[in-house]
Amino acid sequence: MTDLSGAVLRGARERRVRTGGVELCVAELGDPGRPTVVLVHGYPDSKEVWSEVAPRLAERFHVVAYDVRGHGRSTAPHPLRGGFTLEKLTDDFLAVADAVSPDEPVHLVGHDWGSVQAWEFVTVGRAEGRIASFTSMSGPSLDHFGHWIGRRLRRPTPRRVGQLLGQGARSWYVYLLHTPVLPELAWRGPLGRRWPRVLERFENIPGAGDGGYPTSSLPSDAAHGAWLYRDNVRTRLRAPRADAYAHVPVQLVTPLEDAFLSERLHDGLELWAPRLTRRTLPAKHWVPRTHPDLLTTWITEFVTSVEAGRTEVTAPGRHADRFGGQLVLVTGAGRGIGRATVLALAGAGARVVAVDRDEEAAVRTAEEARSAGASAAWARTVDVSDAPAMERLAEEITAEHGVVDLLVNTAEAGPGDSFLRTAPEDWKQVLDAGLWGVIHGCRLFGARMAERGQGGHIVNVASVAACRPSRVSPARSTAEAAVLMLSKCLRAELADRRIGVTAVCPGPVTTGITSGTRPASADAGRERRRGRRAARLHGLRDCPPERVAAAILRAVVRNDAVAPVPPRARGGYPWVRWLPGALRRISRTKPPG
Repeated sequence: MTDLSGAVLRGARERRVRTGGVELCVAELGDPGRPTVVLVHGYPDSKEVWSEVAPRLAERFHVVAYDVRGHGRSTAPHPLRGGFTLEKLTDDFLAVADAVSPDEPVHLVGHDWGSVQAWEFVTVGRAEGRIASFTSMSGPSLDHFGHWIGRRLRRPTPRRVGQLLGQGARSWYVYLLHTPVLPELAWRGPLGRRWPRVLERFENIPGAGDGGYPTSSLPSDAAHGAWLYRDNVRTRLRAPRADAYAHVPVQLVTPLEDAFLSERLHDGLELWAPRLTRRTLPAKHWVPRTHPDLLTTWITEFVTSVEAGRTEVTAPGRHADRFGGQLVLVTGAGRGIGRATVLALAGAGARVVAVDRDEEAAVRTAEEARSAGASAAWARTVDVSDAPAMERLAEEITAEHGVVDLLVNTAEAGPGDSFLRTAPEDWKQVLDAGLWGVIHGCRLFGARMAERGQGGHIVNVASVAACRPSRVSPARSTAEAAVLMLSKCLRAELADRRIGVTAVCPGPVTTGITSGTRPASADAGRERRRGRRAARLHGLRDCPPERVAAAILRAVVRNDAVAPVPPRARGGYPWVRWLPGALRRISRTKPPG
């Protein structure tokens, strides 16, 4: 076994495995004494597609990536026709598994055609006992696909016909790859030269063509790989196996923006894979390149769970397929909307950081989050309006846990008083907590999301006060309006970094903040009376923080720009655009008391 020289999989060890008349190039990283994870690449890639994922996994596992026959530094079969059948690809995998982990089953991870062939491995009897788990992404079983088509042809409802036509349109490239000679000429000619730019432009893969991916062998890899389709697709779709049941736990990762595969392809997959864990993410096809951190987290959680004898790794809460394993930071997490959001994300299996200026409240929320199902939960004490303190928090969180995937800014100040009754120090108090806290969070954590280049999401909680003038609490309305516009500006600026930004605008919420916070200069008696009136009003319009938290998760999943909560607020939001005059007249009404 020799060290690789100048390989993209830095620090890897190389070996050659001979099987079925070909020689496979196999790269290994990590401690061979740990559980083995085998990575299988797709089309038209080589093992270097895993160069961002493999080193991360190698911190915990023995990682193996090999070039599929005819790709990268592996040799091609002769003749090519008939040399890429699923049966022969299964022989290759078993030879690699026997070489790198002769005594223990391996954990299998496949992308694209690596996943297609891996479905064969986990459903055939001769591989049973050699595989411990399977993580699939962007590559269905051809047998399951064939049955999926058959069910829709036998019962062609309008919805099923639409699904067939939709997937048929996405599969345009499959038809082209079945044409003789033309794919080879295209890949060895202009398409092979332009492919890195295609990936960068249409798949948002940063630096495609730099750092050794795609490799210089791409033209021949793609030309050889056309036989993966020609040797298998028509045969299996016409006569799919009836016994294609997975004999291992399966984790399915579905990119929701995949241009080639519809998420509907996996409807009913539980029939074929009873021990199934589903994950979704807002990404395109090449997730090993665009989301290596999140993918590493999911694979690590899944493999660790299976090794411990558990197959159910997702939390029971709603949206667990989306938020499980993600690192989330929530400000104002000690109470109200912040606390409810932490618990909702914990129920979805996220790793949560509960931030609040009240240490006891933050610790209590983190403890509740662990009980609610969080993968992990930590408490941090900080005043979000304190810029140096927020700088330190961002540095500590990044160093200890990595870049935050989701930031939720919920810290806010109370309503204050009318403009003529609001002193400068009261304005500062409201704007520091309600606006500057949001600015600090977005600036510090958003910058790290952008620098990482793997996307993310920011949620800023404003209120319906951002949308309408108020004679009662202009300071708060001003702060909330600024948060709303800041969110819209950030959404425009960060869109090309694949970072979503959402402004959540709840109506009156029963959080206690209205009655519990008052300006420093306010008359205590008058504030108590206003607090009691506000509490009674909020009781009539009861919108508990849990409803807002659910709306926050839903808005992130849908990548909404603005999310008014509850329905009453959603109904009033259009007034801002269509009936501003009426809104101004209503705002002139003097409140009782």
